Amino acid sequence: MSTAPLIILVEDEDHLAQGLLFNLQAEGYRTHHEADGDSALKFLLAAPEIGPDKPSAILLDVMLPGKDGFQIVRALREAQRFTPVLMLTARGRTEDVLEGLEAGADDYLPKPFDLNILLVRLKTLLRRMTWQTEQPYTSGEAAPEPDHKHDYIFANRTIRFDTLELVAPDRLIHLTLMEADLLHYFTDREGQVISRKEILEQVWRVHEDTDTRAIDNFIVRLRRYIEDDPANPTHLVTVRGVGYRFLPNPNP
Repeated sequence: MSTAPLIILVEDEDHLAQGLLFNLQAEGYRTHHEADGDSALKFLLAAPEIGPDKPSAILLDVMLPGKDGFQIVRALREAQRFTPVLMLTARGRTEDVLEGLEAGADDYLPKPFDLNILLVRLKTLLRRMTWQTEQPYTSGEAAPEPDHKHDYIFANRTIRFDTLELVAPDRLIHLTLMEADLLHYFTDREGQVISRKEILEQVWRVHEDTDTRAIDNFIVRLRRYIEDDPANPTHLVTVRGVGYRFLPNPNP
């Protein structure tokens, strides 16, 4: 049985889909194709979460018959499905890109795109998800514990960057790659003021002037994960007119 990564392509333009499938298979990937949003979401929600037939990544067009790409990625995240999603969008406006990231996508690529760039982006997503490879174990035995070499501990929470998990006192939160990337950026720069522009350029790779409300909405979501009282944050605080600062041990 092949252990090559399984890439799910959701694309309604047949000529583009066939070309992508051909090139993905030439790179050694296994592929599955869906041409409309409704059937794609049904397939993805029914896909196994462990084993060789678990999807490794999703290449997701935005404009689809039925549900669009934004609706699909939101539904997947709400269903606790965290397969990496690379969105392919003909709508190259920055607002559309940010909407996809805010919905839970892990990366984006505006159409038309260079095939080599797509393949590099895909390899990057898969490389960042190497923690997800299951170790075999016998049914009835405890699953092997992950090797938490990249834990970040503050207050009463632990961020496990190797498994994209945040352990809070009352729950275990599964992070998307984009959420983990932003948390990693903040925790690497404890106490520093991070501007919205810096987040756009360094984390989201958006290099143009745009409305930064998407970042503010993203921060609201992260505060629900890391703050005891998200309405009155003490760890991820706003620096008025500039951006945000992460404080692992705020002064009482």
